[in-house]
Amino acid sequence: MGAARTGGTPRPAPGATAGRGTGGRSSLSRGTSRSRDGSNGSSGRGGFGQRSSSGFGSSGLSGGFGSTSSKRGAGGSRRKEYSGERKERKPRPTVADRVESGALAGAELTEHAREAILRALTAAPKSRRQLMDAMTRKGYPPEVLEPILERFEEVGLVDDAEYAGMLVRTRHGERGLSRRAIAQELRRKGIDDDTATEALDQVDEDDEAEAARDLVQRRLARTTGLDREVRTRRIVGMLARRGYSPSLALSLVREELAREGESPDDDEPFGVFDDL
Repeated sequence: MGAARTGGTPRPAPGATAGRGTGGRSSLSRGTSRSRDGSNGSSGRGGFGQRSSSGFGSSGLSGGFGSTSSKRGAGGSRRKEYSGERKERKPRPTVADRVESGALAGAELTEHAREAILRALTAAPKSRRQLMDAMTRKGYPPEVLEPILERFEEVGLVDDAEYAGMLVRTRHGERGLSRRAIAQELRRKGIDDDTATEALDQVDEDDEAEAARDLVQRRLARTTGLDREVRTRRIVGMLARRGYSPSLALSLVREELAREGESPDDDEPFGVFDDL
């Protein structure tokens, strides 16, 4: 009996006693099959350990972060290091510099000056004197400019009479300037006296009075509610800056104020404006 007990079926391991019969053997065999594959439950069914072998930590997922950073590092090494010093650019030579050095001369200089004058005329109309002054400041020699300007006058590209007439019409019609103020502007732009006088004939005394009256009416509408003396001083000063005489300005202001229904007082100090 003792020998039989000793040679009998050995007792199962403690972990295998939970399942008996077929179910117990199946559970044991599954555990055995996993151990034979060389991987525990952590690596079964593509477990987390298996993912880490081809995941973010290595070159998995088409190179992963490690591969990308290495490429960026290689690209960055090819870039030039910024020294922090800004390179000074050489200034572009001016027309005067090129003419003085001989780099711009002859037919090339003439054509260069011709194109510069055409660009200036395209931007805005100008008198011959204005073009000469502007091109001379750029460095073009006067002896090169004179023949070009003469040719432009012949073909009508430069016309001081037409330019002066246009200036008189716009300054008087749009800004309400007087003949005296327009004459000063024509003189500044290089228009000779004869040409300026002919252009100013477009505006007579009646035109001046009408333009001045329109300015007075518009300014009075903006100053409604102010003291009469304040309104008068402002309007007379405005007309004086546009070239109108104080006597004309005062008479127009009095007429328009009377039309509004305001009558001047006996001690109204209009006499102080007579010396403006």
